[in-house]
Amino acid sequence: MATMNISLPDQMKAWVEAQAETGQYGNSSDVVRDLIRKAQSREAKVANMQRLVDEARANGLSNRSVEEIWESAVARHEASKRVSA
Repeated sequence: MATMNISLPDQMKAWVEAQAETGQYGNSSDVVRDLIRKAQSREAKVANMQRLVDEARANGLSNRSVEEIWESAVARHEASKRVSA
């Protein structure tokens, strides 16, 4: 594992240390690693959403009604829950 030294304003340093003291994290490094993992996950979700928007725009307008689109989305969601179970 690589080591990185960072500088934080006193208020941020105190917050990180307070998070570590809650017992949820082993130390300040665990807090920072968790924040980075969450940021990476959020970034991946945003990138995926952008990909979906780009695909939708590329596919043009639909002749389906809002109700038909909604029913299709609900069906896909239900199917994905069965697959992941």
